[in-house]
Amino acid sequence: MLDLTHYIDGEHHEGSSGRFAEVFNPATGEIEKRTPLASASELDRAVAAAKAAQPEWAAANPQKRARVFIKLAALLEENKAAMAEDLSREHGKTIEDSKGDIQRGLEVVEFVIAAPHLLKGEFTEGAGPGIDMYSMRQPVGIGAGITPFNFPAMIPLWMAAPAIACGNAFILKPSERDPSVPLRIAELFEEAGLPKGIFQVVQGDKETVEAICAHPEIGAISFVGSTPIARSVYANATANGKRAQCFGGAKNHMVIMPDADLDQAADALIGAGYGSAGERCMAISVAVPVGQETADKLIDKLKPRIEELHVGPYTDEKADFGPLVTAAAKEKVLGLIETGVADGAKLVVDGRGFSHQGYEDGFFVGGCLFDDVTPDMEIYKTEIFGPVLSVVRAKTYEEAIDLPMKHEYGNGVSIYTRDGDAARDFANRINIGMVGVNVPIPVPLAYHSFGGWKASSFGDLNQHGTDSIRFWTRVKTVTARWPSGVKDGAEFSIPVMN
Repeated sequence: MLDLTHYIDGEHHEGSSGRFAEVFNPATGEIEKRTPLASASELDRAVAAAKAAQPEWAAANPQKRARVFIKLAALLEENKAAMAEDLSREHGKTIEDSKGDIQRGLEVVEFVIAAPHLLKGEFTEGAGPGIDMYSMRQPVGIGAGITPFNFPAMIPLWMAAPAIACGNAFILKPSERDPSVPLRIAELFEEAGLPKGIFQVVQGDKETVEAICAHPEIGAISFVGSTPIARSVYANATANGKRAQCFGGAKNHMVIMPDADLDQAADALIGAGYGSAGERCMAISVAVPVGQETADKLIDKLKPRIEELHVGPYTDEKADFGPLVTAAAKEKVLGLIETGVADGAKLVVDGRGFSHQGYEDGFFVGGCLFDDVTPDMEIYKTEIFGPVLSVVRAKTYEEAIDLPMKHEYGNGVSIYTRDGDAARDFANRINIGMVGVNVPIPVPLAYHSFGGWKASSFGDLNQHGTDSIRFWTRVKTVTARWPSGVKDGAEFSIPVMN
C-alpha cells in the first residue's frame, strides 16, 4: 500500500500525526493508498513557510506572476492524460470525465494570465485642489482552500490560481478521498517557477479544517462541500475575522416546456443527471415537465435511454459513468432510493441491483428514474449525489417555476423551450445563481463567476471570474496632496469638495 504525503515548503512530507485516511479504488472496493491527516502543528509549519515566502511573491510585478501561469497551463496540458488516470483511479469517474475536470481548472489558469489587467486600480486626477486620489488592489496575504472529492483538479485550481495570481500564498486542504492529483498540481506549480511556500498541500479531515478556520495568520478561506459544512465553515471563519466564500449543496431543476424538443431535452437530462454518477453539484436531479402529455412523452424517451446506460470501471472506454466514490456514498444513495419508494414515488428504472462482472465489490449503482415525485418527499428535498433523476410533474409554467423558487437550494437551474418570452421571463424571475436556457449544466466559463444563491452559497463573492480577484485582494484608497497645494492653518471640519 502506498502512503501519500503533504507538500510543504516545496517538499513532500510524511505525516507526523499518526492519523491516516484510506484511499479506495471505487471500481474494485480495494484500499490502495493511505493519506496522512495533518495535525495543527503540521498546518503551522505550512503557514510559517507561506508567511516567509509571500511578501517577496507579492512584491513581484503582476506580469512576472502571470508568466508562471503561462508555464503552468502548458504543463497541465502536457500532463493531462497521466493526471486523469490518477484521478479516475481514486474517484471512479471515466477518463474523459477526468480530463474535463482538469480542463475546467486549466481554463481558470488561462484566465488569470490576465491578472495584470484585472489588478489595476482606479485614479482620479484633481479630485480636489492639488489632490489626487487612487486605489490599488493588494493581496490578502495567506489564503486557504478546502475542496471536495468530486472535482479534485478543477476546484483546487479555481481557488488557487486567482489567489496566487493576486500575490497571495495558498494552502490547499483537498479531499482525503482522492488526494493524488492535488499533490501533482503542487509539483507542476513549482516546475512552472512558483517559489517554494506559495502553493502547499496539507492533507486532512475535520480537525485540519477547524485548525484552518482558527489560524490567526490565514486571512481568507474558500470552501466547497455540503451545505451543513459550508454553513459551519463560514460561521467559524468569519467569527475568527476571516474573509470567507463557502459553497454548499444543490438540487438543480430542469423545466421542460410543451414546445421543447423532447429528444434534445431527454439527451440533456441523461448527460446532466447521470454523468459522473451524479456526483456533481451542478447535476440535474429534478426534471419538471409542464403538462401531462409532455411528462408522459418525456418518461417514454428517458426510460430506454437510462436502461441502455453503460456503467463500468474507468478502464472501460465505453462506460458512460462509473462507481460512487466510497461504500458509504453508495449506502447513502441506496437508502434514499428506498425512502423514495416508501414515500410513494414510482421507480420507473431501478438501478439498485446493478453489479459489474469482475467488479462485484465496487461501489456501483445503476441509473435510477423516479416518476410522480412530490415536493414533500425526501428524495426531492435532499441532494442525493448519485445517478438518480426525479420527475416532478407540473400542470402549468407557473407551477413549474414555483418548484425551484421555493427549494432551499439555489445553485443551478435550466429551462428547455423554443419560446423566447418564456425563456426571458424564466431567467429574469428565477432566484437561482446560474441559469441555463436550452443548456443542461449552466457552469459559467472562467471569465464569468460561479456561485449559487440561498443555501447553496455563503459569502458575498463567487468563484473565478472578476469576483475571484475581488475576493483574494483588498482595496486600499490613497488621497494625496503635495506641499504646493497645502493651505496654512489647521482644518477641524470633515474634508469636503466644494
